[in-house]
Amino acid sequence: MMRRFYTGANNSVKKEMKNMKVNNQKANKIGVLGAGAWGTALAAALARKHTPQPINLWAREADVVASINDTHENVPYLPHITLPDNICATTDMNTLHDCQTILMVVPSQYARAVIEQAAAIAPANASFVLCAKGLEQKTLQFMSQVASDYIDETQLAVLSGPSFADELAQGLPAAVTLACNDSARAATLANDIGSAGFRLYLSDDVLGAEIGGVIKNVLAIACGIVSGQDLGENARAAIITRGFSEMQRLGAARGAKPDTLSGLCGLGDLILTCTSTRSRNFALGQALGQGQSAAAFLGARASVSEGAFSAAAVHRLAQTHNVEMPICAAVAAIIDDGVSVAQAIATLLARPTTYETNETNETNETNETN
Repeated sequence: MMRRFYTGANNSVKKEMKNMKVNNQKANKIGVLGAGAWGTALAAALARKHTPQPINLWAREADVVASINDTHENVPYLPHITLPDNICATTDMNTLHDCQTILMVVPSQYARAVIEQAAAIAPANASFVLCAKGLEQKTLQFMSQVASDYIDETQLAVLSGPSFADELAQGLPAAVTLACNDSARAATLANDIGSAGFRLYLSDDVLGAEIGGVIKNVLAIACGIVSGQDLGENARAAIITRGFSEMQRLGAARGAKPDTLSGLCGLGDLILTCTSTRSRNFALGQALGQGQSAAAFLGARASVSEGAFSAAAVHRLAQTHNVEMPICAAVAAIIDDGVSVAQAIATLLARPTTYETNETNETNETNETN
């Protein structure tokens, strides 16, 4: 029996997993929507696990489909990595008609239309696993909120955590959070997706898992700016730590569990993304710190840096909930408002001295009021 681990999962989830004969249970037919680097890597992990079962991988671009099917390599998005030959790429979303498990890996700003289309094609009780880490700009909604306009919430799950696409595609080990409100569905999805090298820690805090994934992308841009400006490792450590406080504050305002944000989908993903130039968001920040514009950087790359599109939305969401998030606000100001990197840094450094913990600040504010 394959052993599993849990973060924030309730007892019914644990019991479901304990009773499951993972190696003996036939997996559901699986489809992946989105053939960028991350979608392709997930398809590769699933294809290795379920060989020789075909894994359907939907892409909008015909050249991506041809590359995967003809050469077993996604040249535009994940070059130099040989993919399993049981990945079946297609531009026809109707192949989802009999898929019971569907991974949504389309960039956040394009997700709504794809989710609506997929929901109309997929089986009525299909599970949708949301893998994009972004906030819809127009509505300020997380992907689970977007999806719930078309799919019952009990059918939704979120997959999030520290995971570079190229490493997963090569079969290197990784551990992520799988968040789902339905315990039986969580157990089934763990059987469908998880493996010895792709460890799943279960949670029932769907929104908390999403908050971690969205905020860490914005903070990675900030850490990239620190690198691009040669501000040193002390500054980066400060950004990571204070940025994590911002993540926790927004999480508290939205009802996320603190333990969720301290786990893989929060702190774990934050550490990875903020410390490597292989992170698309870190690389964007580094380019900004070196004087390049966001438009120039993004225009020259095929892949999407989700943080660039989420920064302004995160700032607006924080304002809506009266949550102080100065680092995320600085990133939004640089990308969307044309504020210079130098001015944004100066504004952050000029902030007044305060207590480090929210509890101390709230106590002092109460005493001053009294």
